[in-house]
Amino acid sequence: MNTYQQPRVISEIGCNHMGQFEIAKELIRLSKECGAKYAKFQKRNSRELLTPDQYDAPHPIPYNAYGPTYGAHREYLEFDQAQHAELKEYAETIGIGYATSVWDVTSAQEIIGLQPDFIKVPSACNNNYEMLRLLRDGYQGEVHISTGMTTQDEIAQLVAYFEETGQARQRLVMYSCTSGYPVPFRDICLLEIKRIQENYGNRIKEIGFSGHHLGIAVDVAAYTLGAVWVERHFTKDRTWRGTDHAASLEVPGLQKLVRDLDHTFEALTYKTSEILEIEQVQREKLKYRK
Repeated sequence: MNTYQQPRVISEIGCNHMGQFEIAKELIRLSKECGAKYAKFQKRNSRELLTPDQYDAPHPIPYNAYGPTYGAHREYLEFDQAQHAELKEYAETIGIGYATSVWDVTSAQEIIGLQPDFIKVPSACNNNYEMLRLLRDGYQGEVHISTGMTTQDEIAQLVAYFEETGQARQRLVMYSCTSGYPVPFRDICLLEIKRIQENYGNRIKEIGFSGHHLGIAVDVAAYTLGAVWVERHFTKDRTWRGTDHAASLEVPGLQKLVRDLDHTFEALTYKTSEILEIEQVQREKLKYRK
């Protein structure tokens, strides 16, 4: 009997669509074809998130910029609520779930209006309790929260906040995450999954792993350590312009990730009998006899 849950892969498209709606739809389709359960985007209100100085400053990496200022760059990559609604409808039409990370209260309000299965809170704003209150008290779906660049005390606060209304066990999914693009293997720190499990395994709904590393080997390890949800950035071409492409999987990588996780789930069982049927033939042929 398999005591593990079926792994669920999230294809994090984020802003890898480069502000082009048709590319966003194509990445949803490719995510579905690769076997991902969800295609996920991001929603920001740049005027709400950035100070005027931050908005008007140049992008720190000019090559990756889609506008003359950082604010203009962020605006170029944004879809409005109607476009997100269309992406959700398209995803569901072809048989894959839609989700979004929200970075501010306005974005959270807009995405709540679409009623996706879950809404993700990025590591960067998991201390925005005005937004967390809205997601906790004004939304019925799951709330998934990444814990990159977050202290143990801050993680404990997050869980306790959802426990205040008795919702953590039913709705809260906590992700082990290291905030970096890409993250070297020594900094992935997979055993943080075990820490979440030991501290909160019976207090939250599930555990996830959000990876920004290269390759797919450690995702399988993350799953065996207890992460039911595995989130990886996804792009059609890692050479495209933008910050996240270099730490993203292309189609072959996402296909192999889904395949390897599914095979690992199938393999994580005890023997149903001391000698399996597949072994019996070998036992009769090869087992040492006195």
